[in-house]
Amino acid sequence: MMQIIVFLAIIISAGTISYGIKLLKSQKKKNAKAAIFTSLSLFSCIVAAFCIAGFVDPVFAAQGTAVAAETGASLGAGFKYLAAALSTGLATIGTGMAVGSVGSSAIGAVSEDPAILGKTLIFVGMAEGIAIYGMIISILILFM
Repeated sequence: MMQIIVFLAIIISAGTISYGIKLLKSQKKKNAKAAIFTSLSLFSCIVAAFCIAGFVDPVFAAQGTAVAAETGASLGAGFKYLAAALSTGLATIGTGMAVGSVGSSAIGAVSEDPAILGKTLIFVGMAEGIAIYGMIISILILFM
């Protein structure tokens, strides 16, 4: 059961990567948003399938319990790592979107009036702070 899910995950990942490369070559922003949504939804389905396989399949669950007893790992530790990864990942995605819009606006404003360069750097720095906050939250999750 687990091998089938891993195989399907690899096939879906390869398909979404090739679809994303195809859309990037076509240079259409609308299609890129659709590709990101498709990739995230398929990733969510894969994560859900792994969770269901871990809870439903008694052989896999028994093996997981034996491995957890040997290594000291638990389901809570797995969710802790998942939460840390999500907090950092989503914060960096937000930072990329914020710096993209603020940075382009700042460049346009500085080209009109070079005296406001310092003010624009503050706004770009505030946008970059989002990633730092996400990293701090993930460190707190991991070490608490």
